[in-house]
Amino acid sequence: MDATDRNRAPPHQGRPGRITPNLFSIPFGLAGLGGSWRAAEPLLGTPGAVPDAVYILAAGAWLVLVAGYVAQGPRRMLADLRDPVLSPFPSLAAITPMMLGAALATAAFTAGRTVVLIFLAITIGLGGWVTGQFVVGDLTTDALHPGYYLPGAAGGLLGANAAAQVHLHALAEASFGIGIISWLVVGSLISNRLTTRPMLPPPLIPTLAIEFAPPAVAGVAYFALTARTSNFAAALGGYAVLMAVAQLRFVPLYARLRFSPAFWSFTFPYAAGVTDALLWLRATRPPGGRVYAIVVIVLITALIGGIAARTVVAAARRQLLVEPPSAARPER
Repeated sequence: MDATDRNRAPPHQGRPGRITPNLFSIPFGLAGLGGSWRAAEPLLGTPGAVPDAVYILAAGAWLVLVAGYVAQGPRRMLADLRDPVLSPFPSLAAITPMMLGAALATAAFTAGRTVVLIFLAITIGLGGWVTGQFVVGDLTTDALHPGYYLPGAAGGLLGANAAAQVHLHALAEASFGIGIISWLVVGSLISNRLTTRPMLPPPLIPTLAIEFAPPAVAGVAYFALTARTSNFAAALGGYAVLMAVAQLRFVPLYARLRFSPAFWSFTFPYAAGVTDALLWLRATRPPGGRVYAIVVIVLITALIGGIAARTVVAAARRQLLVEPPSAARPER
């Protein structure tokens, strides 16, 4: 079987009915879309009800998935935390409500701040667990994938953004440090795996989109911390542009894939890129900035809306909740 045949292999093998932690990328991506619409408000004058509706949808999806996931029992959850492929994804169950808490703070500050504090602590705990797994876990180079950015790098940077929004500036700066250093450390390992080892197996190819997330999320967090542009902000923006262009090279790989829940890996990174772009447009006010803002918010809404619609179809066909097939494990 050649590489093309493997990419076209049936995606719905395995035991049905299993809620795997990578499904938390669904509310994570929706929360990212809410953040994009929130960033668009000053540029487009859109009503706050739009991001609020997206955040509510994200919260609903999160509650459903958490309830189903917890019902599978602590033994299953612990096994996922030790799984070389799945272990980064449980962190999304904590990162998403942390983001939603920051959004809630605009209407109910104390409640939102409390939610941010609770889930930032859980996020850091899960990030520490995965960091420890690098040392004591049965983790090979081929098992690494860009999802490993999520617990420490994304968790820390999004924690910085959320903490800054609820006026916990010292905590935000500390979380920013966690995110940046984790990005540098884990990024070197992931880059080595991606450039010197065989291509990721088809079920993990969508995680290549996560390569775009760290500089975009770091840029958004930096704006939250400083509310200004600087040389460092420009450096983050420049690297984000480079990684956005790199995504174009992956399009032929993406085009050969059949739809699966892994497509939600595209949603948050691209939403973070749009949010970062909108913050730059707001800060610099270039000619035609309003048009650029309309274009990017329409594109990201169409992308995530399309993936959401396809997910609903998959759920109706009972093709959504599937045990990860053995093909999802990296080849040795």
